[in-house]
Amino acid sequence: MPTPHKTVDRPKNLKVSAKIFLKSLKPYRLPIIVAIIFAVGSTILSIFGPRILGQMTTDAMNSFTTSHTIDWTPITSSIITLIILYSLSGLFGYLEGIILGRVAAKYSQATRFKILEKINRLPISYFDKNQYGDTLSRMSNDVDVIGMSLQNSLTETISNLVMLVGILIMMFTISPVLSLIALIAVPFSSFFIAKVAKKAQKYFLRQQNTLGRVNSIIEEDYSGHIVIKSNSHEQLSQKKFDNTNHNLYETTWKAQFYSSLAFPITHICTSLSYVAVCIFGGYQAINGQITIGDFQAFIQYNNQFNRPISQMAQIISTIQLALAASERIHNFLQVEEEAPDTDLEGQLADIDGHVSFDTVNFSYLPEKPVITNFSCNIKPGQKIALVGPTGAGKTTIVNLLMRFYDPNSGSITIDGHNTANIKRNTVRSLFGMVLQDTWLFSGTIEENLRYGKADASHEEIVKACKETHVDHFIKALPHGYRTRISEDSDNISAGEKQLLTIARAMIADPPMMILDEATSNVDTRTEQLIQDAFDKLTKNRTSFIIAHRLSTIRNADIILVMKNGNIDEQASHAELLKQGGFYAELYNSQFEEA
Repeated sequence: MPTPHKTVDRPKNLKVSAKIFLKSLKPYRLPIIVAIIFAVGSTILSIFGPRILGQMTTDAMNSFTTSHTIDWTPITSSIITLIILYSLSGLFGYLEGIILGRVAAKYSQATRFKILEKINRLPISYFDKNQYGDTLSRMSNDVDVIGMSLQNSLTETISNLVMLVGILIMMFTISPVLSLIALIAVPFSSFFIAKVAKKAQKYFLRQQNTLGRVNSIIEEDYSGHIVIKSNSHEQLSQKKFDNTNHNLYETTWKAQFYSSLAFPITHICTSLSYVAVCIFGGYQAINGQITIGDFQAFIQYNNQFNRPISQMAQIISTIQLALAASERIHNFLQVEEEAPDTDLEGQLADIDGHVSFDTVNFSYLPEKPVITNFSCNIKPGQKIALVGPTGAGKTTIVNLLMRFYDPNSGSITIDGHNTANIKRNTVRSLFGMVLQDTWLFSGTIEENLRYGKADASHEEIVKACKETHVDHFIKALPHGYRTRISEDSDNISAGEKQLLTIARAMIADPPMMILDEATSNVDTRTEQLIQDAFDKLTKNRTSFIIAHRLSTIRNADIILVMKNGNIDEQASHAELLKQGGFYAELYNSQFEEA
């Protein structure tokens, strides 16, 4: 099998990440545009508030100065206008939030679906080389980050940008000189924020990648906790996790440190400009260059002008995290898929099970050949056992049979049909598989048994279970065939799991079988039951058995003894023992150990 490769963190620049993210939003352009319109409307309506309040102050001052009483007629009219403006602003903000919340939910749903579709199209080689936890992290953590950013950060960014433009217009209409003083802080803060954002983006991407590795370690340690404890491997596992977790801590605090610098930098610059505005604006108001109401409105606008800048600085970290997550998902979706499927041979019917390997060569890595000039002719209904030391190529033969991989050269034919010219799903439907690592999903026992044949009747299921000696065990459960299996199927024993997978294969009733014997971790009686079930399952079917205990394949028609990727010996059990070769050595060594 290929060795896992080490992923290298190569963070893209902010511009590329933003381009990838915006491209992924194309299907949602219309609702996003509508939400932007509502956001713009909500913000614009709220912008007029300080100006109207300032005019109210001016009207009150003028009327009191001239008549020592306040004329409430224009003030009341302004109050009604303010109520209408703020009510509409709140309504538009609510509608915009509803729309973007729906967009975020749909985007997350569609992205997870794309990732799952991509997983189904990826070759087995991808999963041989990459950690499951990292892939799952993209489907869960990365998608959640983008969804929250869509729902919150996008809204705030749009509103703040509109607020900035609107406030600038209002400020310049009141006093161009005061506006220029207020704007002095912008180029300085923008320069520093750009520098900080570029630095932070690198650490945010590393944070997401490291989080994927942490998830992988947690998944591995949790699923293999029994093995870890039985081998007293807790300290080493803890050390491995601590190292990765520490790397996550390092990248996380550095990302937050650089992104958090944006707010104090902005705050310092805007506070200094605010002081200057107050001093100079107060001087103008005293000298009558601007009215007291305009000065009040300008101060409010200046405060509001600083607020969106500060908020923009605060949401930079969230946006960067979303861009990093989007880039990781994009990179995953760009991973090379299986070669396009062909179906030159069409659907296969009435398969006899005549399988032929013709000078097959294969390697996972170009410099390390695994199968070399492998040739073998298997007649229909024969039981073929594959034996040999670890790394001899037994599992690789199965991978080639199932078209998980295709040969580098040579051919594999089934009843004369080259498997390279048949759709992968068609080839795989010809085989039933019972693996050493049993797999049952969370659901009822009957649902698990129907996995290979969805339309199987209850009578078919019971019949198969009786033949595989698992019916009595199922009936002894509280709810029989409707008993639910836990997520890790730890409420049934290893032997019972294996018998269930054999029954599942028997219900599917494929023309050929592939068996990876799994009797090493069960008691003698259960081993005999599994062996008996295997015999019934392989009756009149071409069967390939990866043998671990050689005593279990003495009745095989042909035993292929593999060594260094090729057939070293080929004969029946009795004939191989007479030859006294490599198989005899393997068999006798197991007998002596027993």
